[in-house]
Amino acid sequence: MNIIFFEINRNDFLPLVFTKPIAKLRFGILTIEEKWMHYLYRAKISSDISYLTEKYLSGKFPFLDQPENYFINSRYCPNSFLFEFITENLNLNEAIYEGEELIAVRCSKEQFEKADFYIKDYNPSFNRLKLEKITDLFSKNDQAIKDDFELLTKGRESQTLSLTNTMIGDAVFVEEGAKVEAAVLNSSTGPIYIGKDAEIMEGTVVRGPLALCEGATLKLSTKIYGATTVGPYSKVGGEVTNSNIQGFSNKGHDGFLGNSILGEWCNLGADTNNSNLKNNYSEVKIWNYSTNQLENTGLQFCGLIMGDHSKCGINTMFNTGTVVGVSANIFGGGFPNKFISSFTWGGFNDSSTFQLDKMFEVAQKVMERRHIDLSQDDKEILSAVFEITEKYRN
Repeated sequence: MNIIFFEINRNDFLPLVFTKPIAKLRFGILTIEEKWMHYLYRAKISSDISYLTEKYLSGKFPFLDQPENYFINSRYCPNSFLFEFITENLNLNEAIYEGEELIAVRCSKEQFEKADFYIKDYNPSFNRLKLEKITDLFSKNDQAIKDDFELLTKGRESQTLSLTNTMIGDAVFVEEGAKVEAAVLNSSTGPIYIGKDAEIMEGTVVRGPLALCEGATLKLSTKIYGATTVGPYSKVGGEVTNSNIQGFSNKGHDGFLGNSILGEWCNLGADTNNSNLKNNYSEVKIWNYSTNQLENTGLQFCGLIMGDHSKCGINTMFNTGTVVGVSANIFGGGFPNKFISSFTWGGFNDSSTFQLDKMFEVAQKVMERRHIDLSQDDKEILSAVFEITEKYRN
């Protein structure tokens, strides 16, 4: 079975997808791609996975064409009804839609490009979870964690927690190798998932839902409010509420992060804080890459959105609805700009450009700490992003 993830309204998910396809975004415990792979594994269906995305991403995320393909909209999360409909009831040259939006189609690449297929259903009642805009990664994270928790833990037995912990509720699942001591875990408000080799240090207080992914750490006396995702090998301290940390990123010290999204390989300096509520309680606007201006989110609570490889210095203060691009280094007094373009050095009106060669040096050192190399594909993607985003720095 050849599955190809295609993308609609891709720019709405920038800056997070400057460096990856939408299917690679973590939403809940798993990435969207991982959710589909888990259903395929459970159904014992052998499959190939590829992507119909931006050309500059194709070296690392290739497109695999076969005479018969299953094209799946990257913004739709699977559930048992949707998965079974696609794999068991979708015939060749048939498609399913939600209104005017294509969900999935089984056809050749040529037919896909021509939209030459039959419509099987316009409004299938699959009760599906869908990413409609970038802020859904935290605003819908509650349901995403609950769905993934059920998917990953059904029929399995959790590892036993130490008696040093205080448990409220019984929706806690602990994977092999995880360490939890002297923590308060309240799963009455939502499930708590503790991934393989993850650690929750002493004095930490957690209110679910929480997704603590493989190798991630909650440091001493961390306070976590649901619904929060801490992606693989990330380190988190201080206070966090309703945020989504994609993976390999650090917020290791005191400070507040709320209603926010951090990409991969980010680092927040000690005592960094973000505002997630305006003083007048009005709805928050954020930078939109499709319209190149601030657009209303429709949300009263919205904090920081930060692209991959970006970092900030100690005591940084982010205003409500700040958007930071890829590979920005933010430092200085006061509040930085609400839109900080990729490869910015400074974050204020007199900022300069973080040059590629210097950026590669830093990224290599950061990734080596997680035993991962900065590959040639990574460099080519970042070089392309540098060129694409030049207009914002000017």
